[in-house]
Amino acid sequence: MARRIELKEEDRIILALDFLELKEAMDWVRRLNGRITTFKVGPILFLGCGVDGIKGITDTGMKVFLDLKFHDIPSTVKKASIQVVRCGVSMFTVHALGGLEMMREAVIGATVESERLNVIRPKVIAVTVLTSHNKESLEQLGFRGKSSLDVVLRLAELADKAGVDGLVTSGEEVGVLRREFGDRFILITPGIRVGTLQEDQKRTATPREAFSRGADYIVIGRDITGSKDPEAVLDEIFLSLS
Repeated sequence: MARRIELKEEDRIILALDFLELKEAMDWVRRLNGRITTFKVGPILFLGCGVDGIKGITDTGMKVFLDLKFHDIPSTVKKASIQVVRCGVSMFTVHALGGLEMMREAVIGATVESERLNVIRPKVIAVTVLTSHNKESLEQLGFRGKSSLDVVLRLAELADKAGVDGLVTSGEEVGVLRREFGDRFILITPGIRVGTLQEDQKRTATPREAFSRGADYIVIGRDITGSKDPEAVLDEIFLSLS
C-alpha cells in the first residue's frame, strides 16, 4: 500500500524547535511562517511547555511533528497515541525497536481515536536507527556484525508489517529504503548539514543528497536557528529541490 504523499516545496523542510523556552520557539514559528509549514517539537520543548506549546504552534496554522519517540509496552504506547490525536499534531514518532506489536498498537490507537473525534489521523512515523549511532555504537548495543543499514532494513520490514506511515532514517540509508519499499513509506531524514557543522550527528547528509535519494522531508535545526541569515540558508535548501 502506498503511504507516500504529494508535498509542496515549503512542506518538505521541518524545523526542529529544540528550545528550552516556548517564546523563542514561537518567535521562529512566526518568523518562518509561510516559508515552511511544519515544526518539530521534541522532548526539550515539550517538557517545558506541553500541549499548550503544541496548540500555540497549530493556532498559527502551522503543523506539528511531535518527536517523542515512544518506546514502551504496546498498551502504553497505544494510550499515548490516543493522547497524541487529542493534541492535534500532524505526525508523531515511535521507536521501531519497540517491536512489531508496539508499532501496530500505536497505529490502532491513533486510528480509533481519530475516527471517534472525526479528525484526520496523524501519521505514525517509526524511528529506525538514530543518526548519532555508527557501527561501533551499534555493536555496543549487541548488533555485532551488523551495519546500520542491516538494522534499518530489518526495522523497516517490521514497520511495514505494523502499518506505520513512515520512517525516520539517515541520509545514508534513505536511498536504499526508497528502492526497497517504493512509495510504501513517507521518509523523513534528520542529521542534515548545510555547512560543515556535525556535532553529535555521525550519519549525515546535505539537503540535496537526502532529497535526491528519496527523502520526502528533511529535519533541520541548528543550521537554520544558529545562522546569522536563516532565510538565506532556507533559500539554499530550496535550491536543492529544483
